[in-house]
Amino acid sequence: MAGSSASSEVQEPARAHDDKKVNENMASGVPKQKEEKFKQCFIGSIDQGTTSSRFVIFDGTGTPIASHQIEFKQMYPQSGWHEHDPYELVSSVEKCIEEATKSFISQGHSTADIKAIGITNQRETTVLWDTQTGKPLYNAIAWPDTRTKTIVRELKDRKGASDLQDICGLPLSTYPSSVKLIWLFRNVDTVQKAYDERRLSFGTVDTWLLYNLNGKEKNIHVTDATNASRTMFANLYNIDYDDALLKFFELDRDKIKLPEIVPSSDPEAFGSMASGPLKGIKITGLLGDQSAALVGQCGFSPGMAKNTYGTGCFLLYNVGEKPVISTHGLLATVAYDFGAGRKPVYALEGSIAVAGSAVQFLKKNFGFIDESHKISDLASTVKDNGGHVFVTAFSGLFAPYWIDDAKGTIFGITQYTERGHIARATLEATCFQTKAILDAMEKDSGHALSELAVDGGMSNSDLCMQTQADIIGIPVDRPVMRETTALGAAIAAGFAVGIWKEFDELKEINRADRTLFEPQISMDQSAKMYGKWTKAVEMCKGWLDSSEASDDF
Repeated sequence: MAGSSASSEVQEPARAHDDKKVNENMASGVPKQKEEKFKQCFIGSIDQGTTSSRFVIFDGTGTPIASHQIEFKQMYPQSGWHEHDPYELVSSVEKCIEEATKSFISQGHSTADIKAIGITNQRETTVLWDTQTGKPLYNAIAWPDTRTKTIVRELKDRKGASDLQDICGLPLSTYPSSVKLIWLFRNVDTVQKAYDERRLSFGTVDTWLLYNLNGKEKNIHVTDATNASRTMFANLYNIDYDDALLKFFELDRDKIKLPEIVPSSDPEAFGSMASGPLKGIKITGLLGDQSAALVGQCGFSPGMAKNTYGTGCFLLYNVGEKPVISTHGLLATVAYDFGAGRKPVYALEGSIAVAGSAVQFLKKNFGFIDESHKISDLASTVKDNGGHVFVTAFSGLFAPYWIDDAKGTIFGITQYTERGHIARATLEATCFQTKAILDAMEKDSGHALSELAVDGGMSNSDLCMQTQADIIGIPVDRPVMRETTALGAAIAAGFAVGIWKEFDELKEINRADRTLFEPQISMDQSAKMYGKWTKAVEMCKGWLDSSEASDDF
């Protein structure tokens, strides 16, 4: 998910080459006659991620002009549980807006030049609040949380379970919002009471932010198509709540307030800032973070894909205007819906629960490094992984495996093992899972990618991106400006207010000075490495038996 960033100190010019510079502006590439016009248009972008919030102000060429980022508290009350303070999600965003706007003004700009604001957010994370008071009824349950394993197994045995994915695109797992809501019903008395008294409001983080940023008295309660498609409550084909899905999860729509589903780009639906330095400025764009990254990479044509290496790792593949239901362990989701007579665009998605969070684990739990970006330095102290494989199944394994009884497991430890070997194996874990997802996407779509566009914190590591190219056997394409998730939200907002009117106006945005990592090892060597990973995945299954399903230790 969005929200983690790091910069690699490892430089490997022999393994990567820079594309020819197109112009001096790192994020530009728009025609000269339009460039000056675009430089006078500014768009704010709220990027509320899993571990941090940020606010970025872009100009119309896609260049970031000012930004501010704040990390917020991660709460792990029990093993497998992951929560956020709903109030801190809002306050961190507000503080980022305040600080980034100060920087923007200090450069001689005026807030009057900011035409709109977009929002992108961590998906699936679930917030419930009292409709009458606006107060949260429990902490936000974050998307990687696995406390719902027992509920998921129960639901898989319920009549109609096998039909769900064909309707909403998602399989039953601990991932979507639906199972988090059921856990809250069963375990939090105030939630059940609010539901019975018809004063329970449900939302993902986007809905909660909009409700607060608009001022609670306005009672703005909306979500966009990309976020709605992650709840298991919405029909993927008509992008509206589905009675069969709600019935399966035993929800009475008269007792719970679900957000209205609107397009991702809209001039009115999301309201405007109620307070702060940008008071009165309209919010006109909203995308779940992985959809925003696809838009920020300008993945507007079928067959285009991107991989975002954040807290988790998420690969989205544009399949066009008709959903493709995966038969190989992937998710079907809404890529974006820009409204205004345009049809929604869909994607196949491969979701990896643990990516940058594994680096954080080595930092915080093992003390291997004191800064996340130093993972590459540590990994570079050894020439290879030394025969080690780290299956980072902290939340089980997501796509394409969907194994909920796996645990994080390191194979190959001997007296020879060094910290550098574990660091390398940690980076490789994400790369191997990306390979598994690409293989599944080729089977579902019938097409193999010729190149993979990347972004997110871990993509700053040259070592990690070179390893990725080696493992998947195709070039990895990294932009200079890697705030693609925030840029995607800005693009959605800009479309709504007419800064851009056609996708062709964006096709060269953020294209200059990209770095291409070419595979440097043989296909046989790559296949041998991947074979060992596949064996490790098989061996980490079944760590928890059915009697331990509700326990983590």
